[in-house]
Amino acid sequence: MKIDLTGKTAVVTGSTLGIGFAIAKGLAEAGATVVVNGRKQDAVDKAIELLKQAVPGANVRGVAADLATAEGCAVLAKAEPSADILVNNLGIFAQQDFFDVPDEEWTRFFDVNVLSGVRVSRAYVPGMVDRKWGRVIFISSESGLNIPKDMIHYGVTKTANIAVSRGLAKRLAGTGVTVNSILPGPTLSEGAADMLRDEVAKSGQTVEQAAAAFVKQHRPTSIIQRAATVEEVANLVVYTASPQASATTGAALRVDGGVVDTIA
Repeated sequence: MKIDLTGKTAVVTGSTLGIGFAIAKGLAEAGATVVVNGRKQDAVDKAIELLKQAVPGANVRGVAADLATAEGCAVLAKAEPSADILVNNLGIFAQQDFFDVPDEEWTRFFDVNVLSGVRVSRAYVPGMVDRKWGRVIFISSESGLNIPKDMIHYGVTKTANIAVSRGLAKRLAGTGVTVNSILPGPTLSEGAADMLRDEVAKSGQTVEQAAAAFVKQHRPTSIIQRAATVEEVANLVVYTASPQASATTGAALRVDGGVVDTIA
């Protein structure tokens, strides 16, 4: 199977680092024109430079905008008014006990993890419908199915991603636009590496070893018994964005290493 996205424009939110950057790279390698996004211009510029180095000849643009706000979403839509592929990747996470999470933090997580995707989808999907082709992908998490006790507020927003994706897929039935959610498990992104920094320093382990130990302790149902790489997550996203995935819509696709203990 050869995935060819030549002629397609892909907007990937929150794509200056981590899973988002890996998704942008994978889409560029498949021939798509890629629009990267981050809050700060210098981060966006650096990501564009790195992508062009990694994928010679890639057509990459960028928009600096804070998509946690309606104003930031409007900035993105004005700068890049059309997209064939939209990856709603922007998200934040943090380990925090339920009783220590104030209202303001619940609101911040909802704005970043849920409303950003809602607003950006509202901006881009009508054009996809007019062209009778489009791909919308929400990056959720296995935590949306298996709510972690130490990140309840995060898990709730990831469940919301799955719900929005499923509902929007049904709303767009017969239009040629597919909508799916991708559910990574523990993934060794820059954010995860930062979370493990103290453990790495204390134990003398590599970050990969520390991540595997974290998975075994906190996600013992993992079948692969390690953290996934950002590239492994990106590979599923690129396929889901492809013409070959035309019969896949309304799905919650897991790339969680088997953490969710179910056969369905």
